[in-house]
Amino acid sequence: MKGNLHIRRLGLEDYDELLALWQRAGLHSLKPRGRDSRAGLARQLASGVQTILGLEVDGQLVGIVVITHDSRKGWINRLAVDPDHRRRGYGARLIAAAEEVLCEQGIHVIAALIESDNPASLVLFRKVGYLEIDPGVHHLTKRDSDDI
Repeated sequence: MKGNLHIRRLGLEDYDELLALWQRAGLHSLKPRGRDSRAGLARQLASGVQTILGLEVDGQLVGIVVITHDSRKGWINRLAVDPDHRRRGYGARLIAAAEEVLCEQGIHVIAALIESDNPASLVLFRKVGYLEIDPGVHHLTKRDSDDI
C-alpha cells in the first residue's frame, strides 16, 4: 500500500539527503567531489536552468529527478528511486512531474540519456512514451577532470 506521496522542489538544504539517496540507488556517475558536491549543486541551482524534484513517501525522500534545459530542449537526468521503493510507479510519477516543470518553462521537446548498463530506465522511459530515435547514437564527452 502506498503512503502519503508528495513531490516537491529540492534545494541546497536537501543536499545530504539527496546525496545519500543517489548513493543508495547506485548512481554510478556520481561525482561528490566535483559536479555533485554541495558547491557544485549550489552553482547548478543558481543557474536558473536546473530544477531538482524529490518524491517523498510519509516524509521520507525516496525518489529524485534532475531537470535541465538549454532553452529549446529539456533533459531528464539522474532519475533515482530508493531500491526499497522501486516498482511502485514512483519513477513514472517523477518523469511526469519533470515534464510538467519543463512545459511550464516553455520547453516542449524532452530527452533522456540512458546509459547502456541501465536497461530498467530504458524500459521505464519507453513505457511512459519516450521513443529511441537512433540506437546508434554515441555519447561523447570532454571534461577538465574526472570529478566533473
